[in-house]
Amino acid sequence: MTVSFDHALVLAGALFIMGIFCVVVRRNLIMMLLGLEIMLNAASIALVGAALKWHHVEGQAIALFIMAVAATEVSIGLAMIVGFYRRTDTVDPNALEEFK
Repeated sequence: MTVSFDHALVLAGALFIMGIFCVVVRRNLIMMLLGLEIMLNAASIALVGAALKWHHVEGQAIALFIMAVAATEVSIGLAMIVGFYRRTDTVDPNALEEFK
């Protein structure tokens, strides 16, 4: 059973909107990072769906690169958030104003 391209795009669009909502509404750096991860996964789903529709492997290869970039982004972002939390005892992004 194969998933149609339309279903893959609907899923990717729904995930991307959820990710944007998580980044915009949440006032917690970890939840904002999670929203960015959801948006990257939505882009990967759209690329894999397009690769399946047009029978090209490039979309799947780019999705692998997106996963590598997402893993790097999470590790660096989480390290920065932990360092920020140790200095301020909060993960509120509004507290970043004093570090400018």
